[in-house]
Amino acid sequence: MSSIVLGFTTAQIAALTTTQLAALTSSDIVALSTAQMQALTTTSIAALKTTQVAALSTAQVAVLTTNQIVALTTSQVQVLETADIVALTTAQVAALETSDVAALKTTQIAALTTAGAAALTTAQVVALTSTQVQALNTADVAALTTAQVAVLETSDVAALKTTQVAALTTAGVVALTTAQVAALTTAGVAILSTTSVAALTTAQVVALTSAQAQALTSADMAALTTAQVAVLETGDVAVLKTTQIAALTTAGVAALTTAQVVALTSTQVQALNTADVAALTT
Repeated sequence: MSSIVLGFTTAQIAALTTTQLAALTSSDIVALSTAQMQALTTTSIAALKTTQVAALSTAQVAVLTTNQIVALTTSQVQVLETADIVALTTAQVAALETSDVAALKTTQIAALTTAGAAALTTAQVVALTSTQVQALNTADVAALTTAQVAVLETSDVAALKTTQVAALTTAGVVALTTAQVAALTTAGVAILSTTSVAALTTAQVVALTSAQAQALTSADMAALTTAQVAVLETGDVAVLKTTQIAALTTAGVAALTTAQVVALTSTQVQALNTADVAALTT
């Protein structure tokens, strides 16, 4: 049996009362054409039962106007299929209420396309929970803009998986606030690319904790610029492993401040090669 809605004009669809709309079966909802879907008023959209929203096809969800997306309730958004989330346009993603974004299931977050993740507004990014942030795939993390990265809560940054930290672009790493840098796990610091480490601002280097400084790889130590070396906290310098000290370039050793040199332990000094020692005395 064909659906009763097939013969409805867009004007008739727009005129449906919430009571009449609630009486439509899932089969009726699925039968709505693109034009009919877009004819539904925002009031009608908000009145749809979750079972009706769940019945919408991916194609129907994809043609919802941004105003209709705004009208969706949190409960309605939560019943969207992962395929529906994939089909959302960047404009639709950006139109989601922050409360709706905060309520998205992790499977829905993971279903966001790279373009969709990049379309999230900074307000929406702030609304994400740490669990939701962890659900972002690495391609999505790599697609985050510097503005998006900069507004991540420190708790979100602390919860990032190492694969996600590794996926951050160099620009994304540089966009981290000093509080965010300090929130990175030691495993997160260790996974940073040498390019990203070399690009850290001096303020970010100062923000590193002693445990984070110890997590820098030998390749990272060799990549540090003289300006970065010079701003390492003396407490951080004092706890560097001998392998890290040995990895410093001669220019890096020469950049050590008097206070940093004083902070070196005898074991650390012994790790320096002859060129490095000569650099200390010149």
